[in-house]
Amino acid sequence: MRVAAIDVGTNSTRLLVAEEAPGGFRSIDRRMVITRLGQGVDRRRLLAPDALQRTLSTIADYAATCGELGVEKIRVTGTSAVRDAHNREEFFEGVRRLTGAEAELLSGEQEAAATFLGTLSDLAETGPVMVVDIGGGSTELIVGTRTPERSVSLDLGCVRMFEKHLMSDPPSKEELEALREEVAGMVDDVYDDLEVPSGARVIGVAGTLTQLATLKTGLPVYDPDVTHHFVLTHGDVRQLARRLGSLTFEQRRRIKGLEVGRADVIVAGAEILLVIMERFDVAEILVSEKDILDGLVIQLLGVSQEG
Repeated sequence: MRVAAIDVGTNSTRLLVAEEAPGGFRSIDRRMVITRLGQGVDRRRLLAPDALQRTLSTIADYAATCGELGVEKIRVTGTSAVRDAHNREEFFEGVRRLTGAEAELLSGEQEAAATFLGTLSDLAETGPVMVVDIGGGSTELIVGTRTPERSVSLDLGCVRMFEKHLMSDPPSKEELEALREEVAGMVDDVYDDLEVPSGARVIGVAGTLTQLATLKTGLPVYDPDVTHHFVLTHGDVRQLARRLGSLTFEQRRRIKGLEVGRADVIVAGAEILLVIMERFDVAEILVSEKDILDGLVIQLLGVSQEG
């Protein structure tokens, strides 16, 4: 059976087409477009018309691709931006019209579970793990051994924190400090509840992590084959955060390997990651290209197989 998952995030809209294969699934097509659905949502609690149009246009393209590739089942999920928006029904109606599928609004806990499942899908990890998923609107921290045991979803995302704190270009020291303080406060509030075991392996997923890994490698373009399972040290992240935060938006846009659609929010994402690594005393983080998309496909195939 051939299936597809469309993950509609706060910053990007992504597609994974896959089919059943022995021991799991085989990826047929994987795509990503930065659509910034969460533009202004933290402040207005509404999906902006232009952001909704960008996102639905991308979903329409993905639906056409699914038709061309013979997809039998399609799953569309919304996360932080859709959760926060009072006019989310406009999104649901658009997805229904374009794909024939009912979009799912994932809770933070459902998002965390799918992310953990996807992240560990190609890792032979037998010990405890903490997965760090920094999205555009929220950050999920998930702890477990093969299955998620404890998780939190925090309203800390690179788009949300950028729009809330970083008004100057480049960001001022005061703005960066205010951002760090908010992140640290929210992380400290859940630190004890997560009960991260000593020696747990820390794995990072989503655009902030893969973008920082790309910059660290010095690659002129993003290559998931290189960034997958790349290791970023605490020193790497600190160095990248300081460098990116010292540059103007235009200077960041000219950095080879930095996606234009992330040039504004990458500073906030790097700072979020840095604070998390500091608070949990993380020396290094393993970057994974496997994430919620893979988890959504695994769940979808599991449902189809049971049926």
